[in-house]
Amino acid sequence: MGTRISFAGRLAVVTVLAAGLPVTAHAAEAGKPCPAPIAAAGCVGGQLADGTPYTFAKPARWNGAVLVDLDFAAGGLASPLTASLLDRGYAVGGTTRTITSWNIAQAIDNQAAALDRFEAAFGRARYAIAEGRSMGGMVAAGVAQVYPGRFDAAVPMCGGLGGSVGQWNQKLDTVFTLKTLLFRDTTLPVTGIPADVPGLQQQWISAMTSAQATAAGKARIALAAAIGQLPGWGLAADGTTTPVPDSRDVDGVEQGMFLALAGGPLPYLGQAVSSRRAIEQLAGGNPSWNTGVDYARQLTKAAPSRQNTVRRLYERAGLDLRADLGRLAAEPRVSADPAAVRYLERGIVFTGALRIPVLTVNGTGDQISTVAQQQSYGALVRQAGNASLLRQTYVQTAGHCTYTTGEQQAAVDRMLTRLRTGHWPDTSPGTLNRLAAAGDATPGRYLSYTPEQFNRRYPAGH
Repeated sequence: MGTRISFAGRLAVVTVLAAGLPVTAHAAEAGKPCPAPIAAAGCVGGQLADGTPYTFAKPARWNGAVLVDLDFAAGGLASPLTASLLDRGYAVGGTTRTITSWNIAQAIDNQAAALDRFEAAFGRARYAIAEGRSMGGMVAAGVAQVYPGRFDAAVPMCGGLGGSVGQWNQKLDTVFTLKTLLFRDTTLPVTGIPADVPGLQQQWISAMTSAQATAAGKARIALAAAIGQLPGWGLAADGTTTPVPDSRDVDGVEQGMFLALAGGPLPYLGQAVSSRRAIEQLAGGNPSWNTGVDYARQLTKAAPSRQNTVRRLYERAGLDLRADLGRLAAEPRVSADPAAVRYLERGIVFTGALRIPVLTVNGTGDQISTVAQQQSYGALVRQAGNASLLRQTYVQTAGHCTYTTGEQQAAVDRMLTRLRTGHWPDTSPGTLNRLAAAGDATPGRYLSYTPEQFNRRYPAGH
């Protein structure tokens, strides 16, 4: 029987994963054998100038491609994906977020510095590909924009492609709505996160659980989730996948919204607290605002199933949706610290200015890197006239970055084909699913999907 992690234990894990706290990293010397059971010709590792660990493994039969990942040195050598990539001839490696945390600009620079270390040890790569998940996905997309002369392509997976400013404005909207409509008379903070992050996470989750037990609470939870463009599908507390609710199943969609906010191994509210605390400490203030935001208008941008769920639950609870939207409109707004906004801007503001090919992967039920952010990124690329350099793909999966090895391998292989031929190969769901199944004998879950319009694009008029 597997060991069950307590709720407090899950929150501690959330804090470590989301805030980028220090982890142990392997640091082999150049030319030394890789640690068992890695089947590679050799590994190289050490520290970059800022102290960030890096590690790379190169196979004996190298295909000339190297993948550089923000989080690889924090355990990547032991992952099934690494074994699959090495077996297919890729060199793999990268850094950790141990030093950089939410200093995204430095993390982007570190990917180029790590590539320099790899090539100093093993020679020039034919194809350098930035890739990664979560913050690593955002960093990979940042590398494509900042270092197109150093990297040849990027494969961002489950990355916050609304950019740091946009995605944290969106998170503010969600938490602000919950606070105003459900917890106005409590001390639960929206910004200005205190040092006791685990304690605050527990308070938020407990308050949400109590609200979920009432009809009025469910209606207002659904409204906050719809405004924040969260999925109506989530993971259970033990991390298992719940069934995909029918879009007309009001109770199923609302339960999915609640799980996205307060359930699963990495609840939205847990990450919103821990990462906001880290950002506020680094930025010296609050970088998010909702001055001038019309929440009634933002509700209209939610997916139709979420809008329907909100209206039906308000009717069932005997609440006046228009009145609650009026309460949100009248509530004093949160202003940002301009210096803190500039800090996040220096991290990365996506502009659509691509010069190298990018293939994105995002889960339709991802509660952290919400799928609407992918719409923003794609729209910016098209407006900049670079649509030919971008392919965006979607996987029907709940939770944050919950892909199979085969699904990730399929995306990387498609990008390598794009680099070798100079033309995009077939990236349709059917083809990606066949490649995924061939990679690890697990059926792929790619599907055709059109995300809703991201409601907090930054800069708004870009």
